[in-house]
Amino acid sequence: MKARQKDDIQNFIISNVEKHPKDITALTAVKFSVSRQAVLKHINKLIEENQLAVTGNTRDRAYSLKPIAVLSLELPLENLEEDIVWRERVSPLLKDAPDNINRICYYGFTEMLNNAIDHSNGQRVKITVERGLKDIQLTVADDGMGIFNKIQKEFGLHDILHAILELSKGKITTDPKRHTGEGIFFSSRIFDEFSITSGNLHFAHFSKPENIEGSDWLIENKTDTINGTKIYMKIGLIASRTTKKVFDYYSDDDFGFTKTNVPVFLAQYGEENLISRSQAKRLLTRFDRFKEIVLDFQDVESIGQAFSDEIFRVFQNEHPHINLSVIHANEQVAKMIKRAKSVL
Repeated sequence: MKARQKDDIQNFIISNVEKHPKDITALTAVKFSVSRQAVLKHINKLIEENQLAVTGNTRDRAYSLKPIAVLSLELPLENLEEDIVWRERVSPLLKDAPDNINRICYYGFTEMLNNAIDHSNGQRVKITVERGLKDIQLTVADDGMGIFNKIQKEFGLHDILHAILELSKGKITTDPKRHTGEGIFFSSRIFDEFSITSGNLHFAHFSKPENIEGSDWLIENKTDTINGTKIYMKIGLIASRTTKKVFDYYSDDDFGFTKTNVPVFLAQYGEENLISRSQAKRLLTRFDRFKEIVLDFQDVESIGQAFSDEIFRVFQNEHPHINLSVIHANEQVAKMIKRAKSVL
């Protein structure tokens, strides 16, 4: 077997084993038209080199990537300084990562640890860092009151879901004298994966190389409740994204945070449809703080006339300087929006 093909096979295994932990052998054999035994030689070599881990017996065997470096520590939040934790404990594990990835990790980690220090009302924080062959994963978990609960109570919002909706827009903070409320928004956009888990709710944002705006998910876990707030961040080592590119995308010429992306599905409750003006007004809260708003209608099956009219006629007439744009709208949603705009 030629050295080039050997490298290609091993790179293919490393790149695909996470999505195919149990069938990576068969998948690789088909891809390169080689025998399963030949592929197993490469897999065993990667295991010997500490790049792959294996679990289970022959029939149920599963493979996974082994992290190159792992850090796990628990620290008291009192008098903790995020830049010192980064410089002394985290940064040494990532020193050989590309510069843009290092900057992304620095920004996200220090912003999220600072949030835990200043806002969580907790006593301790757990930090984990995994430096793998393909990516870097960072976790910051505090034992405080929980970010969704705190936002709801501080702003007198109706419920937790309304708090998550407001959090998704950016520019929200419970301490405006010292914070701008931009950290979570920008951190969620610079990482490939970013999630917040608190209570039994898991709110996640996934970015793609070709799409800065990405997509959002909200999952309710009825069997597991997390006290405090857990932030998870993941970035691939080959990602071309930069902090500057993301900041510039959501900023104007004066470097102000003037553009936001709002997942409209967060204005829904359960299986209800978005039909009322009250629902629209909830969605429109704090829109006047931005110059440009991208409304993402992913996972919104339909909207009513009153809901659409309140946003695309009433609000737009009252705020002509704000640019509203729409993405991922299905045919029904697009028709209702067009109808509202036609009577501007």
